[in-house]
Amino acid sequence: MDNLRYIRLAMERAGSFTAVPGVGGTLIGCTALVAAAMAARQSSSVRWLAIWMAEAGLAFLIGIAATARKSARARMPLLAGPSRRFLAGFVPAMAAGVLLTLVLFRAGMFSFLPGMWLLLYGTGVVSGGAASVRIVPLMGACFMAAGSAALLGPVSWGNLLLAGGFGGLHILFGIVITVKYGG
Repeated sequence: MDNLRYIRLAMERAGSFTAVPGVGGTLIGCTALVAAAMAARQSSSVRWLAIWMAEAGLAFLIGIAATARKSARARMPLLAGPSRRFLAGFVPAMAAGVLLTLVLFRAGMFSFLPGMWLLLYGTGVVSGGAASVRIVPLMGACFMAAGSAALLGPVSWGNLLLAGGFGGLHILFGIVITVKYGG
């Protein structure tokens, strides 16, 4: 029994996190496009931020539900070794994003938020994606590129790059992940 447990744990540690939800990513992308359209019409930075915060919460819920669904279908424990490694790489960047959002909001520096969000999300996806299939870190690198463009480009690009990143990239990579890696 101990040998079987050792083999199972070794295989779990060597495995990759394949429960990244393609369908969920596509759905997140669609809701992000709606949020971007709504946010673009806001005259107040606070309202713009409120829309994107609501979108972040919705995306979080969709991501959790879709990942749990895909894990259950694959009969893979949601918090197995590979998924824990993914979270260990992903969560610190997201926590930094939350803290920096509060700091930048308090300082009235809304123009830095799109680039910072995209860059840190991409960083989390690249870091967490080291425990996943190859396409996941590539997706993270694309988010990082969009974040860099938002930080270095004109302020007017911010919301458009959020739409292209959180909307377009999630849809594109969500479709690829669904087709290549299932759901």
